[in-house]
Amino acid sequence: MTFRSRVGAFLDTTLFQNTILGVILFNAVILGLETVGPVMARAGGLITALDRLCLSIFVIEIIAKLYARGIAGFFSRGWNIFDFVIVGISLVPTTQGLSVLRALRILRLLRVVSVAPSLRRVVEGLIAALPGMGSVFLLMGMIFYIGSVMATKLFGAAFPEWFGDLGRSAYSLFQIMTLESWSMGIVRPVMAVYPQAWAFFVPFIMVTTFAVVNLLVGLIVNSMQEAHHAEDTARTDTYRDEVLGRLERLETLLREERAREPTGSRPRD
Repeated sequence: MTFRSRVGAFLDTTLFQNTILGVILFNAVILGLETVGPVMARAGGLITALDRLCLSIFVIEIIAKLYARGIAGFFSRGWNIFDFVIVGISLVPTTQGLSVLRALRILRLLRVVSVAPSLRRVVEGLIAALPGMGSVFLLMGMIFYIGSVMATKLFGAAFPEWFGDLGRSAYSLFQIMTLESWSMGIVRPVMAVYPQAWAFFVPFIMVTTFAVVNLLVGLIVNSMQEAHHAEDTARTDTYRDEVLGRLERLETLLREERAREPTGSRPRD
């Protein structure tokens, strides 16, 4: 086994993965402490040094993966590209023009997703649901556009702050869809001027909140279940292949053992 293959095998071990997970969580705590003024005043130098140490570990991890798997092999996996981008953002100098990147360092916590298999399954299920979600979002956009035009024409004159134009109507309808202060905050004041306004808002809530949103949730849940089922199937196939491989090796050993036995000592059939 070459040194490169040994490095690759070590990167795949549970010990290494758990160590990186621990560094990620520790770094998240350090980044949180950087927002506490009294703590930075007393131990700012230590916290900054620990943050740089964590970043150095992440850089070494990326370099080790590039060495073990090669550039083509490294960038062939989406999670490696994700880690590379997250760590690369942290390496950009935080000058005055790019000071926002200093706040983006907390994105390193998202590397937990690439390390923890359970979180990775959730994200993979969400990504698998994106095609179906696109159709739902398109339907939702059509409903919001129709509702915004109707609300602007119906209620814009009396309530310009909520329904004065298409953008304000869309935002107000979005608030109504989330059920945040929709009744006492918007609908009842509108009904005080337009008593029949419930005939517009109630069907809108039933279509968007109770139908389309639940359809979106159902798509995500179904995709996650399919991802779990695919993983269980892959695990079962792997176990079956391991058992069959062991049986084949055992059969080969028995054949070799019988071939080495003297002819006269073999039992007659």
